[in-house]
Amino acid sequence: MHDPNFVILYVADAPTSAAFYAELLGTQPVESSPGFAMFVLSSGFKLGLWTRHTVQPAATGTVGGGELVFAVADADAVGATHADWSRRGLRIAQEPTAMEFGHTFTALDPDGHRLRVYAPGEQ
Repeated sequence: MHDPNFVILYVADAPTSAAFYAELLGTQPVESSPGFAMFVLSSGFKLGLWTRHTVQPAATGTVGGGELVFAVADADAVGATHADWSRRGLRIAQEPTAMEFGHTFTALDPDGHRLRVYAPGEQ
């Protein structure tokens, strides 16, 4: 079985989204064109941003049907990331809160894709 290691988000404008994620992730895309950008993170995970109207075959899905998840060490790190992202102007969809899986909050990227930060709860 193959393990997925690459997610592509369909976006309104790849260069605009690439600038957003470059700032958020602290790294530049390894590939960038008017219709596509790709980041390769230190973990090896790849994030692609593809301009929605150029996707082949045409995409019919809606935004918000999934999440990019960022795991952090603990509830304090959740709070610190929330403060940082709020200062950067990210839209916050869910304030920091305790849930059954841990402490979490959810922000939105410029296209409305959900970005969840969480610290796992006690196992």
